[in-house]
Amino acid sequence: MKTISSVVEEYIKKKPFLQSALAQGIINLTSLSRIIKPEIQEELSKDIRNGAIVMALKRLSDDLEFRATHKIVKVLKNIGEITVRSSLTDYTFLASDTVLHQQAKLLEAVNVNHDVFYTSSRGVNEINIVVSNILDDVVEELFRAEKCTQKAENLSSITVKLPAENVSVPGIYYFIFQRLAWEGIVLYEVISTTNEFTILVDDDQVDVAFKTIKDLKTL
Repeated sequence: MKTISSVVEEYIKKKPFLQSALAQGIINLTSLSRIIKPEIQEELSKDIRNGAIVMALKRLSDDLEFRATHKIVKVLKNIGEITVRSSLTDYTFLASDTVLHQQAKLLEAVNVNHDVFYTSSRGVNEINIVVSNILDDVVEELFRAEKCTQKAENLSSITVKLPAENVSVPGIYYFIFQRLAWEGIVLYEVISTTNEFTILVDDDQVDVAFKTIKDLKTL
């Protein structure tokens, strides 16, 4: 049997940003109840008082605050080294029979220049390569016969080392990326391994992005 509480919870779960805002207590519950009242009434097929919806939201927000943030905050407080690299270029090439061969040649150039930044990822239809801009000429020469669908310059990377328990706690990446989205940070790329991730942002936004991630350790 559907109840006001269950219907309200189901409604909130479908709206991640709203769910997080509730958990942080930054939403006026009375105003929110008026907004969602028509949908709740339609789902229950009966009239509902605003006060009943407010109470359901209050119970839900108290529960969400514990469930959604307790374990996540514990992990984020233990964020490790945060490394920033600037002057990067992001290339996207269509996958082909020859692109991996050229990529192997690029790795040889990377091995000669130990201080340069390099990362690559392969999707179903395309390959992404991010390098320090001092390797731009090398990339463009090696991949001149490949189809480049996008090239973005003047980018910076932020690499974050996460504690090992990040793989067992749901919502870690959502929590981090949500904060970045709230600050208007545009992510060009996201590259991750088991215990660290790297984001690529515009040089103009790297300071704000770095501070946003660093501040997570003080939650």
